[in-house]
Amino acid sequence: MGKLTIGCFSSLVGSMSLDFAVKLSEAAVKKGHEVDLWLSGNGVMLGKTGQSKFRDYSYLAGPVEELLKTGKFKVTNCEACAKARGIDKSDTMEGFGIHSMDWYLASAFSADRVIHIGGE
Repeated sequence: MGKLTIGCFSSLVGSMSLDFAVKLSEAAVKKGHEVDLWLSGNGVMLGKTGQSKFRDYSYLAGPVEELLKTGKFKVTNCEACAKARGIDKSDTMEGFGIHSMDWYLASAFSADRVIHIGGE
């Protein structure tokens, strides 16, 4: 099996980029691949602690927690994007990384495939 690096460059409300990136990650992990998911822009809100699940509203924290338990999935917030939104390590769910863009570049360099999602 291979390694997939996904860069999710999520924009404002209404973007389905983050939902798609998590679903793609789930499918790849189920097939036995390793996945590194890089979150940028508003996507860094996925790692925020204290999220609540609402009916008929996208809730990705649960699926991401399950993916982290597999050991084949890493998720990392862009440090600058998180800081700009007032999110630091203490505000971030267990298992989430916070790094500068060099983490993403290193992951992409070592991956078998790289997919950039969003940036609209």
